[in-house]
Amino acid sequence: MLGKSAMAHKMPTKSISDCATAMSLATSTDTLPHSLIPPGIEIGRGGNGKSGSEFDPPAENLKLYKPTRLSRPVSVTRQIHWPYLSGFIALHLLALLAFVPWLFSWTGVVSVFVGNYIFGSLGINLCYHRLLTHRGLTVPKWLEHSLALLGVCCLQDAPARWIAIHRMHHQHSDEQPDPHTPWVDFFWGHMGWLIYQNKYFGTADFYDRYARDILKDPFYFGLERNLMYLWVYLAHAVPFYFAGLGIGWWLTGELSGGVQFGASLLVWGVIVRTVYVWHITWAVNSVTHLWGYRNYEVSDSSRNNWVIGLTNNGEGWHNNHHASPRCAAHGHKWWELDLTYAFIVLLEKIGIAKNVVHPSRETMRIELTSIADN
Repeated sequence: MLGKSAMAHKMPTKSISDCATAMSLATSTDTLPHSLIPPGIEIGRGGNGKSGSEFDPPAENLKLYKPTRLSRPVSVTRQIHWPYLSGFIALHLLALLAFVPWLFSWTGVVSVFVGNYIFGSLGINLCYHRLLTHRGLTVPKWLEHSLALLGVCCLQDAPARWIAIHRMHHQHSDEQPDPHTPWVDFFWGHMGWLIYQNKYFGTADFYDRYARDILKDPFYFGLERNLMYLWVYLAHAVPFYFAGLGIGWWLTGELSGGVQFGASLLVWGVIVRTVYVWHITWAVNSVTHLWGYRNYEVSDSSRNNWVIGLTNNGEGWHNNHHASPRCAAHGHKWWELDLTYAFIVLLEKIGIAKNVVHPSRETMRIELTSIADN
């Protein structure tokens, strides 16, 4: 999502206490040098009285969340966030170019789904979400930063702001302070929350409370300043066009063929893919808190949704995630395909990923007990 620089000032130096409960599930906090995360955020139920119960209770015994119509968070104003809204309008209008026959190519169509996995699943799902937000694994810094840049290429803001909002969501899931609960209304949970200004986002307290550990790294701090993440997004579009230009020119023997193929890859591989990843990411906030089935008794409205689970390469198994936020796997049943987790397992097998929090009955018992204790 488009937005102005979120951090133009130095972070306060006051400390943030570690999460003493869920952070000890599969690895000690001593192995996580950047785990300065507020109490309750990793387990997603900080101080709000929500509870869980035993591991994997039978579906007929689930105490389903009772929907309650909520008001918008009190920090939300009536002011339109024009940088975001103008970006949404521009990209959606440009995506309509996909219907121009001259710009169609099957390679372009394939690039949407390949790009979704590379930029969306590895950048947003794996890096922004499972690695940086919840510390479900660790990888070398060179790889962590590389994956983060893939996430930046989805135009969903710089890492620190994205992570802070998501941690806040887990702390207040489906309560009024939740930034994007669909119990305000579906459009609000999907993208309306991005269109109206939230005066708390971007404040020193917001970053200090929810993303202090992220901004200790100068790499992430730099992405928050001077719209650097937006420049990264624009820069990543350039190779798509010129790669298509060169390949098309070579295949057809004509410059016009190169221009056509380059434009096709730019429209499909960048613009359409960006809009597609936007909506399947936003659908985790909206759809999977309204429709689907539940494996675990948690007292927010999170659901596992087949459509979002498959299109988003594992993120749609959202009830599983809310039951065990630190778990690197979101698919907990054999049929819940999680291609993001599959890549994490591959990284672990070749010795790159460490401290991976795998799903296990013991892990789930510990984490659900931690939720209940809070």
